[in-house]
Amino acid sequence: MSALTLGNLQDRIDDWVRAHGGYFPPLAQVARLTEELGEIARAANARWGGKTPKPGEAPVDLGTEIGDLLFVLACLANQAGVRLDAAAEEALARTAGRDGSRFRDLGG
Repeated sequence: MSALTLGNLQDRIDDWVRAHGGYFPPLAQVARLTEELGEIARAANARWGGKTPKPGEAPVDLGTEIGDLLFVLACLANQAGVRLDAAAEEALARTAGRDGSRFRDLGG
C-alpha cells in the first residue's frame, strides 16, 4: 500500500463527502475546525499539562484528534479550491526563508 499524500487525502475525503450528502457550509467548517483544535488542546493538556481526566473519563487519543482536524481541514480546503500539498510546500519555503536560523540556540 502506498503512502497517503495530502493530495490523495483530499481526493479521498472529497469522494466520501460527496457520496454522503456534501459539504457543510464553509463557516460551519471553520467552526468544526475550531472544535477539533479545542479537542487537540484538551488532549495535549491532559498529556503534558495540569488537566487530569475526570474520574471514569476515557483518555483522549491525540492522534485521533489530529486526524479529525486533518479531515475537517481537507474539507475546508476542498471547498476553497486550495490544494494542501501546494499550501504546505509554500509554508515550508516561507518558514525556511524567514526562520532558517531563528531557533538554532533553543536546543530542541
